[in-house]
Amino acid sequence: MTQLRWGTPDALRRLLCEVVSWKSMTLTEGEREFSFKVTAKLRELTYFRENPDHLGLHDADLGRRFVTALYKHPDATETIVLISHFDTVNTEEYGDLQEYAHLPEELTKLLHSRADELPEEARQDLLSGEFLFGRGTMDMKMGLVMHMGLLEKATVERWPINLILLTVPDEEVNSSGMRAAVQKLLELKEKHQLTYKLFLNGEPVFTQEPGDRNYYVYSGSIGKIMPAALFYGKETHVGEPLSGITAPYIASFLTQRMEWNTALQESEKGEQTPLPVTLQQKDLRLEYSAQTPYRSAALYNVFLMKRNAGEIMDIFEKVALKAAHICNEAYKEICSEQNVSPVGEVRVLRYEELEKHAIRKFGAAFVAGIKDYVQKKAEWDDREKSIRIADALIIKCQELTPAIVLLYAPPYYPAVNSSEDELVTECIEYVKQQGFEKFGLPVNQVHYFNGISDLSYVNYQDAGDGWIVFKENTPVWGSSYSIPFDEMTQLQAPVLNVGPFGKDAHKRTERLHIKSAFEEVPALVEGMVKMLAKKHLMVSGATS
Repeated sequence: MTQLRWGTPDALRRLLCEVVSWKSMTLTEGEREFSFKVTAKLRELTYFRENPDHLGLHDADLGRRFVTALYKHPDATETIVLISHFDTVNTEEYGDLQEYAHLPEELTKLLHSRADELPEEARQDLLSGEFLFGRGTMDMKMGLVMHMGLLEKATVERWPINLILLTVPDEEVNSSGMRAAVQKLLELKEKHQLTYKLFLNGEPVFTQEPGDRNYYVYSGSIGKIMPAALFYGKETHVGEPLSGITAPYIASFLTQRMEWNTALQESEKGEQTPLPVTLQQKDLRLEYSAQTPYRSAALYNVFLMKRNAGEIMDIFEKVALKAAHICNEAYKEICSEQNVSPVGEVRVLRYEELEKHAIRKFGAAFVAGIKDYVQKKAEWDDREKSIRIADALIIKCQELTPAIVLLYAPPYYPAVNSSEDELVTECIEYVKQQGFEKFGLPVNQVHYFNGISDLSYVNYQDAGDGWIVFKENTPVWGSSYSIPFDEMTQLQAPVLNVGPFGKDAHKRTERLHIKSAFEEVPALVEGMVKMLAKKHLMVSGATS
Protein backbone atom coordinates (compact mmCIF):
# COMPACT_ATOMS: atom_id res chain seq x y z
CA MET A 1 0.00 0.00 0.00
CA THR A 2 1.19 3.54 -0.77
CA GLN A 3 2.61 5.24 2.29
CA LEU A 4 0.58 8.22 3.46
CA ARG A 5 2.26 11.62 3.41
CA TRP A 6 -0.13 13.16 5.91
CA GLY A 7 -1.33 10.08 7.77
CA THR A 8 0.05 10.78 11.26
CA PRO A 9 -0.46 13.59 13.80
CA ASP A 10 3.16 14.70 13.35
CA ALA A 11 2.78 14.78 9.56
CA LEU A 12 -0.40 16.84 9.84
CA ARG A 13 1.35 19.24 12.19
CA ARG A 14 4.22 19.72 9.75
CA LEU A 15 1.76 20.26 6.92
CA LEU A 16 -0.17 22.83 8.95
CA CYS A 17 2.99 24.76 9.76
CA GLU A 18 3.95 24.79 6.09
CA VAL A 19 0.49 25.95 4.98
CA VAL A 20 0.35 28.63 7.70
CA SER A 21 3.75 29.91 6.53
CA TRP A 22 2.14 30.71 3.16
CA LYS A 23 0.89 34.15 4.12
CA SER A 24 -2.57 34.68 2.68
CA MET A 25 -4.15 37.75 4.26
CA THR A 26 -7.29 38.81 2.42
CA LEU A 27 -6.65 41.06 -0.61
CA THR A 28 -2.88 40.50 -0.63
CA GLU A 29 -0.54 38.91 -3.14
CA GLY A 30 -0.14 36.00 -0.74
CA GLU A 31 -3.84 35.23 -1.03
CA ARG A 32 -3.53 35.20 -4.81
CA GLU A 33 -0.52 32.86 -4.68
CA PHE A 34 -1.93 30.46 -2.09
CA SER A 35 -4.20 28.54 -4.45
CA PHE A 36 -1.24 27.68 -6.68
CA LYS A 37 0.77 26.43 -3.70
CA VAL A 38 -1.98 24.20 -2.35
CA THR A 39 -2.65 22.84 -5.84
CA ALA A 40 1.04 21.97 -6.21
CA LYS A 41 0.89 20.23 -2.84
CA LEU A 42 -2.14 18.15 -3.84
CA ARG A 43 -0.48 17.31 -7.14
CA GLU A 44 2.15 15.40 -5.16
CA LEU A 45 -0.49 12.74 -4.44
CA THR A 46 -0.44 9.75 -6.78
CA TYR A 47 -4.17 10.00 -7.47
CA PHE A 48 -3.93 13.53 -8.86
CA ARG A 49 -0.83 12.72 -10.89
CA GLU A 50 -2.87 9.93 -12.49
CA ASN A 51 -6.04 12.05 -12.71
CA PRO A 52 -4.79 15.61 -13.31
CA ASP A 53 -8.15 16.75 -14.66
CA HIS A 54 -9.69 16.09 -11.21
CA LEU A 55 -7.63 18.95 -9.75
CA GLY A 56 -8.68 22.44 -10.77
CA LEU A 57 -7.90 26.13 -10.29
CA HIS A 58 -10.83 28.45 -10.97
CA ASP A 59 -11.27 32.23 -11.11
CA ALA A 60 -12.91 34.03 -8.21
CA ASP A 61 -12.13 37.74 -8.64
CA LEU A 62 -9.25 40.24 -8.44
CA GLY A 63 -6.77 37.60 -9.59
CA ARG A 64 -7.78 35.19 -6.83
CA ARG A 65 -8.64 31.55 -7.45
CA PHE A 66 -10.35 28.72 -5.64
CA VAL A 67 -9.28 25.08 -5.73
CA THR A 68 -11.31 21.92 -6.36
CA ALA A 69 -9.90 18.43 -5.92
CA LEU A 70 -12.21 15.53 -6.76
CA TYR A 71 -11.68 11.98 -5.59
CA LYS A 72 -14.06 9.88 -7.69
CA HIS A 73 -14.70 6.24 -6.89
CA PRO A 74 -15.73 4.39 -10.06
CA ASP A 75 -18.83 2.85 -8.48
CA ALA A 76 -20.04 5.76 -6.35
CA THR A 77 -22.30 8.72 -7.05
CA GLU A 78 -22.82 9.98 -3.49
CA THR A 79 -20.45 12.84 -2.76
CA ILE A 80 -19.32 14.82 0.26
CA VAL A 81 -18.03 18.37 -0.38
CA LEU A 82 -15.28 19.40 2.04
CA ILE A 83 -15.33 23.20 2.37
CA SER A 84 -12.63 25.50 3.74
CA HIS A 85 -11.22 28.98 3.20
CA PHE A 86 -7.56 29.90 3.10
CA ASP A 87 -7.54 33.67 3.59
CA THR A 88 -6.74 35.13 6.99
CA VAL A 89 -7.04 38.52 8.66
CA ASN A 90 -3.98 40.75 8.99
CA THR A 91 -1.29 40.57 11.67
CA GLU A 92 -0.55 44.14 12.86
CA GLU A 93 -1.64 43.29 16.39
CA TYR A 94 1.40 41.01 16.79
CA GLY A 95 3.61 44.09 17.07
CA ASP A 96 7.32 43.27 17.06
CA LEU A 97 6.47 39.56 16.76
CA GLN A 98 4.64 40.11 13.46
CA GLU A 99 7.34 38.35 11.43
CA TYR A 100 6.65 35.19 13.46
CA ALA A 101 2.85 35.34 13.19
CA HIS A 102 2.93 32.77 10.36
CA LEU A 103 5.55 30.53 11.99
CA PRO A 104 3.58 28.61 14.64
CA GLU A 105 6.41 26.57 16.16
CA GLU A 106 8.75 29.57 16.45
CA LEU A 107 6.02 31.91 17.71
CA THR A 108 4.86 29.47 20.36
CA LYS A 109 8.43 29.10 21.65
CA LEU A 110 9.03 32.87 21.63
CA LEU A 111 5.85 33.56 23.58
CA HIS A 112 7.24 31.61 26.55
CA SER A 113 9.68 34.48 27.14
CA ARG A 114 6.72 36.88 27.11
CA ALA A 115 4.13 34.81 28.91
CA ASP A 116 3.50 37.57 31.45
CA GLU A 117 2.36 39.88 28.62
CA LEU A 118 -0.48 37.56 27.65
CA PRO A 119 -4.05 37.55 29.02
CA GLU A 120 -4.32 35.05 31.86
CA GLU A 121 -6.25 32.38 29.93
CA ALA A 122 -3.84 32.56 26.98
CA ARG A 123 -0.87 32.44 29.34
CA GLN A 124 -2.18 29.31 31.03
CA ASP A 125 -2.83 27.68 27.64
CA LEU A 126 0.69 28.52 26.50
CA LEU A 127 2.30 27.07 29.62
CA SER A 128 0.17 23.93 29.37
CA GLY A 129 1.92 22.99 26.12
CA GLU A 130 -1.45 22.00 24.64
CA PHE A 131 -1.76 24.84 22.11
CA LEU A 132 0.00 26.02 18.96
CA PHE A 133 -0.14 29.79 18.39
CA GLY A 134 -0.20 31.69 15.10
CA ARG A 135 -2.32 33.46 12.51
CA GLY A 136 -4.49 31.00 10.62
CA THR A 137 -3.76 28.02 12.86
CA MET A 138 -7.33 28.08 14.13
CA ASP A 139 -9.14 30.16 11.51
CA MET A 140 -8.99 28.10 9.43
CA LYS A 141 -5.99 26.49 7.83
CA MET A 142 -6.22 23.47 10.11
CA GLY A 143 -9.63 22.76 8.58
CA LEU A 144 -8.04 22.73 5.12
CA VAL A 145 -5.13 20.57 6.30
CA MET A 146 -7.52 18.07 7.89
CA HIS A 147 -9.43 17.84 4.60
CA MET A 148 -6.17 17.31 2.68
CA GLY A 149 -5.30 14.41 4.97
CA LEU A 150 -8.79 12.98 4.60
CA LEU A 151 -8.65 13.25 0.82
CA GLU A 152 -5.28 11.53 0.68
CA LYS A 153 -6.55 8.56 2.73
CA ALA A 154 -9.63 8.25 0.55
CA THR A 155 -7.54 8.10 -2.63
CA VAL A 156 -5.08 5.56 -1.22
CA GLU A 157 -7.63 3.34 0.53
CA ARG A 158 -10.20 3.68 -2.29
CA TRP A 159 -13.14 4.63 -0.08
CA PRO A 160 -16.46 3.82 -1.81
CA ILE A 161 -17.67 7.43 -1.77
CA ASN A 162 -16.71 10.59 -3.66
CA LEU A 163 -15.04 13.60 -2.05
CA ILE A 164 -14.58 17.13 -3.37
CA LEU A 165 -12.10 19.30 -1.54
CA LEU A 166 -13.10 22.91 -2.09
CA THR A 167 -10.92 25.66 -0.61
CA VAL A 168 -11.63 29.30 -1.38
CA PRO A 169 -10.29 32.84 -0.84
CA ASP A 170 -12.03 35.87 0.63
CA GLU A 171 -14.24 34.33 3.31
CA GLU A 172 -13.12 37.05 5.72
CA VAL A 173 -14.51 39.92 3.61
CA ASN A 174 -17.05 39.19 0.84
CA SER A 175 -16.90 35.40 0.27
CA SER A 176 -16.28 36.02 -3.43
CA GLY A 177 -14.51 32.66 -3.58
CA MET A 178 -17.47 30.65 -2.34
CA ARG A 179 -19.98 32.64 -4.37
CA ALA A 180 -17.94 31.87 -7.50
CA ALA A 181 -17.59 28.21 -6.49
CA VAL A 182 -21.36 27.61 -6.50
CA GLN A 183 -21.49 27.40 -10.30
CA LYS A 184 -18.41 25.17 -10.40
CA LEU A 185 -20.02 22.73 -7.95
CA LEU A 186 -23.01 22.48 -10.27
CA GLU A 187 -20.71 21.87 -13.25
CA LEU A 188 -18.82 19.12 -11.42
CA LYS A 189 -22.11 17.55 -10.36
CA GLU A 190 -23.29 17.44 -13.98
CA LYS A 191 -19.99 16.39 -15.53
CA HIS A 192 -19.30 13.50 -13.15
CA GLN A 193 -22.94 12.56 -12.41
CA LEU A 194 -22.53 13.23 -8.68
CA THR A 195 -25.16 13.22 -5.96
CA TYR A 196 -24.28 15.71 -3.27
CA LYS A 197 -24.90 14.07 0.08
CA LEU A 198 -23.34 16.53 2.55
CA PHE A 199 -21.59 19.90 2.62
CA LEU A 200 -19.01 19.49 5.37
CA ASN A 201 -17.11 22.55 6.58
CA GLY A 202 -14.06 22.50 8.83
CA GLU A 203 -14.39 25.89 10.56
CA PRO A 204 -12.97 25.80 14.11
CA VAL A 205 -14.87 25.25 17.32
CA PHE A 206 -15.38 28.36 19.43
CA THR A 207 -15.82 28.34 23.19
CA GLN A 208 -19.33 29.24 24.31
CA GLU A 209 -18.05 30.98 27.46
CA PRO A 210 -14.69 31.62 29.18
CA GLY A 211 -13.06 28.40 30.35
CA ASP A 212 -15.38 26.22 28.24
CA ARG A 213 -13.62 22.97 27.26
CA ASN A 214 -16.55 21.24 25.57
CA TYR A 215 -16.31 20.29 21.92
CA TYR A 216 -19.06 21.38 19.53
CA VAL A 217 -20.39 20.36 16.15
CA TYR A 218 -22.57 22.77 14.20
CA SER A 219 -25.65 21.75 12.22
CA GLY A 220 -26.08 25.16 10.64
CA SER A 221 -24.47 28.56 10.17
CA ILE A 222 -25.75 31.94 11.33
CA GLY A 223 -26.60 34.53 8.70
CA LYS A 224 -25.48 38.14 8.45
CA ILE A 225 -26.85 41.12 6.58
CA MET A 226 -25.90 44.79 6.54
CA PRO A 227 -28.72 47.33 6.39
CA ALA A 228 -27.27 50.74 5.63
CA ALA A 229 -28.61 54.28 5.56
CA LEU A 230 -27.69 57.42 3.69
CA PHE A 231 -28.71 60.56 5.55
CA TYR A 232 -29.25 63.65 3.43
CA GLY A 233 -30.08 66.90 5.23
CA LYS A 234 -30.04 70.50 4.08
CA GLU A 235 -26.76 72.40 4.00
CA THR A 236 -26.22 75.80 5.60
CA HIS A 237 -23.49 77.97 7.08
CA VAL A 238 -22.62 77.29 10.71
CA GLY A 239 -23.63 80.88 11.46
CA GLU A 240 -27.23 80.04 10.44
CA PRO A 241 -27.66 76.52 11.82
CA LEU A 242 -31.45 76.37 11.62
CA SER A 243 -31.44 77.36 7.96
CA GLY A 244 -30.58 73.71 7.39
CA ILE A 245 -30.58 70.34 9.11
CA THR A 246 -27.43 68.29 9.53
CA ALA A 247 -27.07 64.67 8.50
CA PRO A 248 -25.46 63.72 11.85
CA TYR A 249 -28.53 65.06 13.64
CA ILE A 250 -30.83 62.89 11.50
CA ALA A 251 -28.51 59.90 11.81
CA SER A 252 -28.46 60.09 15.59
CA PHE A 253 -32.16 59.21 15.77
CA LEU A 254 -31.85 56.09 13.61
CA THR A 255 -28.56 54.84 15.01
CA GLN A 256 -29.83 55.07 18.57
CA ARG A 257 -32.82 52.94 17.58
CA MET A 258 -30.86 50.38 15.54
CA GLU A 259 -28.13 49.76 18.11
CA TRP A 260 -29.07 46.76 20.32
CA ASN A 261 -32.62 46.71 18.92
CA THR A 262 -34.26 43.49 20.13
CA ALA A 263 -36.77 43.63 17.25
CA LEU A 264 -33.84 42.58 15.05
CA GLN A 265 -32.81 39.72 17.30
CA GLU A 266 -33.91 36.14 16.63
CA SER A 267 -34.27 33.09 18.86
CA GLU A 268 -34.33 29.59 17.42
CA LYS A 269 -33.82 26.15 18.94
CA GLY A 270 -32.75 27.66 22.24
CA GLU A 271 -30.08 29.85 20.61
CA GLN A 272 -30.11 33.59 20.08
CA THR A 273 -28.50 35.95 17.59
CA PRO A 274 -26.25 38.72 18.92
CA LEU A 275 -27.94 42.12 19.03
CA PRO A 276 -27.44 44.48 16.07
CA VAL A 277 -24.67 47.08 16.29
CA THR A 278 -23.36 49.97 14.22
CA LEU A 279 -20.31 48.98 12.18
CA GLN A 280 -19.62 52.39 10.71
CA GLN A 281 -21.00 55.91 10.87
CA LYS A 282 -19.33 58.71 8.96
CA ASP A 283 -19.54 62.04 7.19
CA LEU A 284 -19.32 61.80 3.39
CA ARG A 285 -17.49 65.10 2.96
CA LEU A 286 -13.87 64.71 1.97
CA GLU A 287 -12.69 67.95 3.57
CA TYR A 288 -13.40 70.31 6.46
CA SER A 289 -15.37 73.52 5.92
CA ALA A 290 -17.73 75.92 7.71
CA GLN A 291 -20.61 74.39 5.76
CA THR A 292 -22.67 72.09 7.94
CA PRO A 293 -22.40 68.35 7.18
CA TYR A 294 -25.48 67.44 5.19
CA ARG A 295 -24.54 63.95 3.90
CA SER A 296 -23.55 61.02 6.09
CA ALA A 297 -23.97 57.26 6.18
CA ALA A 298 -24.16 54.36 8.59
CA LEU A 299 -23.77 50.58 8.33
CA TYR A 300 -25.58 48.28 10.76
CA ASN A 301 -24.77 44.63 11.42
CA VAL A 302 -27.74 42.26 11.79
CA PHE A 303 -27.48 38.51 12.36
CA LEU A 304 -30.07 36.07 11.00
CA MET A 305 -31.49 32.65 11.70
CA LYS A 306 -34.85 32.37 9.94
CA ARG A 307 -35.44 35.82 8.50
CA ASN A 308 -34.60 36.81 4.94
CA ALA A 309 -33.59 40.13 3.40
CA GLY A 310 -37.18 41.14 2.73
CA GLU A 311 -38.22 40.66 6.35
CA ILE A 312 -35.20 42.57 7.65
CA MET A 313 -35.88 45.48 5.30
CA ASP A 314 -39.47 45.66 6.54
CA ILE A 315 -38.30 45.90 10.16
CA PHE A 316 -35.53 48.35 9.24
CA GLU A 317 -38.06 50.56 7.47
CA LYS A 318 -40.38 50.59 10.50
CA VAL A 319 -37.50 51.56 12.78
CA ALA A 320 -36.45 54.29 10.34
CA LEU A 321 -39.99 55.68 10.03
CA LYS A 322 -40.24 55.89 13.82
CA ALA A 323 -36.80 57.53 14.00
CA ALA A 324 -37.72 60.06 11.30
CA HIS A 325 -40.99 60.92 13.09
CA ILE A 326 -39.22 61.59 16.40
CA CYS A 327 -36.49 63.54 14.55
CA ASN A 328 -39.07 65.71 12.81
CA GLU A 329 -40.94 66.42 16.05
CA ALA A 330 -37.74 67.38 17.87
CA TYR A 331 -36.64 69.57 14.95
CA LYS A 332 -40.01 71.34 14.77
CA GLU A 333 -39.88 72.04 18.48
CA ILE A 334 -36.46 73.68 18.20
CA CYS A 335 -37.60 75.73 15.19
CA SER A 336 -40.69 76.86 17.10
CA GLU A 337 -38.62 77.93 20.09
CA GLN A 338 -36.27 79.87 17.80
CA ASN A 339 -39.13 81.34 15.78
CA VAL A 340 -37.87 80.03 12.42
CA SER A 341 -39.54 77.96 9.73
CA PRO A 342 -38.43 74.30 9.28
CA VAL A 343 -36.67 73.51 5.99
CA GLY A 344 -38.81 70.41 5.55
CA GLU A 345 -39.66 67.03 7.01
CA VAL A 346 -37.26 64.11 6.90
CA ARG A 347 -38.73 61.35 4.76
CA VAL A 348 -37.78 57.67 4.56
CA LEU A 349 -37.40 55.86 1.25
CA ARG A 350 -35.82 52.63 0.10
CA TYR A 351 -32.98 52.75 -2.39
CA GLU A 352 -35.18 51.08 -5.02
CA GLU A 353 -37.59 54.05 -4.76
CA LEU A 354 -34.73 56.52 -5.19
CA GLU A 355 -33.40 54.71 -8.24
CA LYS A 356 -36.83 54.52 -9.89
CA HIS A 357 -37.35 58.23 -9.23
CA ALA A 358 -33.95 59.04 -10.79
CA ILE A 359 -34.72 56.90 -13.85
CA ARG A 360 -38.04 58.69 -14.35
CA LYS A 361 -36.31 62.05 -14.02
CA PHE A 362 -33.11 61.45 -16.02
CA GLY A 363 -33.44 58.11 -17.80
CA ALA A 364 -31.91 54.68 -17.27
CA ALA A 365 -28.71 55.54 -19.17
CA PHE A 366 -27.96 58.43 -16.81
CA VAL A 367 -28.35 56.21 -13.73
CA ALA A 368 -26.22 53.50 -15.33
CA GLY A 369 -23.55 56.14 -16.00
CA ILE A 370 -23.46 57.13 -12.34
CA LYS A 371 -23.06 53.51 -11.31
CA ASP A 372 -20.30 53.00 -13.86
CA TYR A 373 -18.46 56.10 -12.64
CA VAL A 374 -18.56 54.89 -9.02
CA GLN A 375 -17.50 51.36 -9.99
CA LYS A 376 -14.33 52.75 -11.59
CA LYS A 377 -13.17 54.02 -8.20
CA ALA A 378 -10.81 51.16 -7.39
CA GLU A 379 -9.96 52.61 -4.00
CA TRP A 380 -13.57 52.13 -2.82
CA ASP A 381 -14.79 48.75 -1.60
CA ASP A 382 -18.33 47.47 -2.15
CA ARG A 383 -19.64 49.12 0.99
CA GLU A 384 -18.28 52.52 0.02
CA LYS A 385 -19.51 52.11 -3.55
CA SER A 386 -23.01 51.25 -2.32
CA ILE A 387 -23.19 54.45 -0.29
CA ARG A 388 -21.64 56.60 -3.02
CA ILE A 389 -24.10 55.43 -5.67
CA ALA A 390 -27.04 56.34 -3.46
CA ASP A 391 -25.34 59.63 -2.60
CA ALA A 392 -24.75 60.53 -6.26
CA LEU A 393 -28.38 59.82 -7.11
CA ILE A 394 -29.93 61.83 -4.31
CA ILE A 395 -27.68 64.81 -5.01
CA LYS A 396 -29.47 64.89 -8.39
CA CYS A 397 -32.87 64.41 -6.74
CA GLN A 398 -32.83 66.94 -3.93
CA GLU A 399 -36.57 67.40 -4.19
CA LEU A 400 -36.71 64.21 -2.11
CA THR A 401 -34.64 65.68 0.73
CA PRO A 402 -34.18 65.83 3.66
CA ALA A 403 -34.28 62.06 3.68
CA ILE A 404 -33.08 58.77 5.03
CA VAL A 405 -32.34 56.36 2.17
CA LEU A 406 -32.40 52.71 3.23
CA LEU A 407 -30.22 50.24 1.36
CA TYR A 408 -28.17 47.07 1.69
CA ALA A 409 -24.38 46.93 1.57
CA PRO A 410 -22.45 43.70 0.98
CA PRO A 411 -21.82 41.11 2.19
CA TYR A 412 -24.98 39.07 2.76
CA TYR A 413 -24.72 35.62 4.31
CA PRO A 414 -28.07 33.79 4.34
CA ALA A 415 -28.58 31.61 7.39
CA VAL A 416 -28.58 27.86 6.78
CA ASN A 417 -29.63 25.02 9.07
CA SER A 418 -29.88 21.24 8.80
CA SER A 419 -30.64 20.33 12.41
CA GLU A 420 -33.72 18.32 11.44
CA ASP A 421 -31.98 16.39 8.66
CA GLU A 422 -31.76 12.66 9.30
CA LEU A 423 -28.25 12.30 7.87
CA VAL A 424 -26.93 15.21 9.95
CA THR A 425 -28.54 13.77 13.08
CA GLU A 426 -26.84 10.45 12.36
CA CYS A 427 -23.47 12.15 11.84
CA ILE A 428 -23.74 14.13 15.06
CA GLU A 429 -24.68 11.05 17.05
CA TYR A 430 -21.66 9.24 15.61
CA VAL A 431 -19.29 12.06 16.61
CA LYS A 432 -20.84 12.25 20.08
CA GLN A 433 -20.53 8.51 20.68
CA GLN A 434 -17.06 8.07 19.18
CA GLY A 435 -15.76 11.28 20.75
CA PHE A 436 -16.65 10.01 24.20
CA GLU A 437 -15.61 6.39 23.65
CA LYS A 438 -12.26 7.10 21.99
CA PHE A 439 -11.18 10.33 23.65
CA GLY A 440 -13.46 10.96 26.63
CA LEU A 441 -14.53 14.07 24.72
CA PRO A 442 -17.86 15.71 25.62
CA VAL A 443 -19.45 16.62 22.28
CA ASN A 444 -22.42 18.99 22.07
CA GLN A 445 -24.53 20.18 19.16
CA VAL A 446 -24.89 23.86 18.29
CA HIS A 447 -27.57 24.65 15.73
CA TYR A 448 -25.96 27.77 14.26
CA PHE A 449 -22.21 28.31 13.86
CA ASN A 450 -21.83 31.86 15.13
CA GLY A 451 -18.61 32.76 13.34
CA ILE A 452 -20.26 33.13 9.88
CA SER A 453 -19.17 30.67 7.21
CA ASP A 454 -19.25 29.81 3.51
CA LEU A 455 -21.97 27.23 4.19
CA SER A 456 -24.37 30.16 3.71
CA TYR A 457 -24.05 29.72 -0.07
CA VAL A 458 -25.32 26.14 -0.33
CA ASN A 459 -28.66 24.51 0.47
CA TYR A 460 -30.51 27.82 0.02
CA GLN A 461 -34.09 27.41 1.23
CA ASP A 462 -35.82 30.81 1.03
CA ALA A 463 -39.05 30.24 -0.87
CA GLY A 464 -40.13 33.89 -0.68
CA ASP A 465 -38.99 37.05 -2.42
CA GLY A 466 -36.43 38.07 0.20
CA TRP A 467 -33.59 37.81 -2.29
CA ILE A 468 -35.44 40.13 -4.72
CA VAL A 469 -35.65 42.81 -2.01
CA PHE A 470 -31.92 42.43 -1.45
CA LYS A 471 -31.19 42.70 -5.17
CA GLU A 472 -33.34 45.80 -5.66
CA ASN A 473 -31.90 47.65 -2.67
CA THR A 474 -28.21 46.84 -3.15
CA PRO A 475 -26.76 49.60 -5.37
CA VAL A 476 -23.74 47.52 -6.48
CA TRP A 477 -25.84 44.47 -7.39
CA GLY A 478 -24.90 42.95 -10.74
CA SER A 479 -21.66 44.90 -11.09
CA SER A 480 -19.13 44.36 -8.30
CA TYR A 481 -21.37 42.15 -6.14
CA SER A 482 -23.98 39.46 -6.67
CA ILE A 483 -25.13 36.22 -5.07
CA PRO A 484 -26.09 33.20 -7.21
CA PHE A 485 -29.40 32.58 -5.43
CA ASP A 486 -30.90 30.46 -8.23
CA GLU A 487 -27.85 28.21 -8.40
CA MET A 488 -27.69 27.94 -4.60
CA THR A 489 -31.18 26.46 -4.57
CA GLN A 490 -29.85 23.65 -6.80
CA LEU A 491 -27.21 22.65 -4.24
CA GLN A 492 -29.68 20.80 -2.05
CA ALA A 493 -27.80 18.76 0.54
CA PRO A 494 -27.55 19.21 4.29
CA VAL A 495 -24.75 21.17 5.95
CA LEU A 496 -22.51 20.30 8.88
CA ASN A 497 -19.45 21.88 10.45
CA VAL A 498 -16.89 19.71 12.25
CA GLY A 499 -13.57 21.40 12.93
CA PRO A 500 -10.71 21.60 15.44
CA PHE A 501 -10.92 23.33 18.81
CA GLY A 502 -9.14 26.65 19.18
CA LYS A 503 -9.33 30.06 20.79
CA ASP A 504 -9.08 33.77 20.00
CA ALA A 505 -9.66 33.87 16.25
CA HIS A 506 -8.61 37.26 14.82
CA LYS A 507 -6.54 38.06 17.93
CA ARG A 508 -2.76 37.96 18.47
CA THR A 509 -3.39 35.06 20.84
CA GLU A 510 -5.06 32.94 18.14
CA ARG A 511 -4.23 29.34 18.97
CA LEU A 512 -5.08 25.76 18.10
CA HIS A 513 -5.56 22.86 20.51
CA ILE A 514 -2.92 20.34 19.45
CA LYS A 515 -4.63 17.09 20.42
CA SER A 516 -7.97 18.23 19.04
CA ALA A 517 -6.46 19.29 15.72
CA PHE A 518 -4.04 16.47 14.99
CA GLU A 519 -5.60 13.47 16.73
CA GLU A 520 -9.21 13.78 17.85
CA VAL A 521 -11.06 15.64 15.11
CA PRO A 522 -9.29 14.05 12.10
CA ALA A 523 -10.10 10.61 13.53
CA LEU A 524 -13.74 11.54 14.18
CA VAL A 525 -14.25 13.06 10.72
CA GLU A 526 -12.55 10.11 9.05
CA GLY A 527 -14.74 7.67 10.95
CA MET A 528 -17.86 9.66 10.12
CA VAL A 529 -17.08 9.71 6.39
CA LYS A 530 -16.29 6.01 6.42
CA MET A 531 -19.58 5.38 8.20
CA LEU A 532 -21.41 7.23 5.42
CA ALA A 533 -19.42 5.36 2.77
CA LYS A 534 -20.26 2.02 4.36
CA LYS A 535 -23.92 2.95 4.55
CA HIS A 536 -23.85 3.88 0.85
CA LEU A 537 -22.17 0.55 0.05
CA MET A 538 -24.85 -1.38 1.90
CA VAL A 539 -27.65 0.51 0.17
CA SER A 540 -26.13 0.15 -3.29
CA GLY A 541 -25.41 -3.52 -2.63
CA ALA A 542 -28.97 -4.09 -1.54
CA THR A 543 -30.37 -2.46 -4.65
CA SER A 544 -27.98 -3.91 -7.23
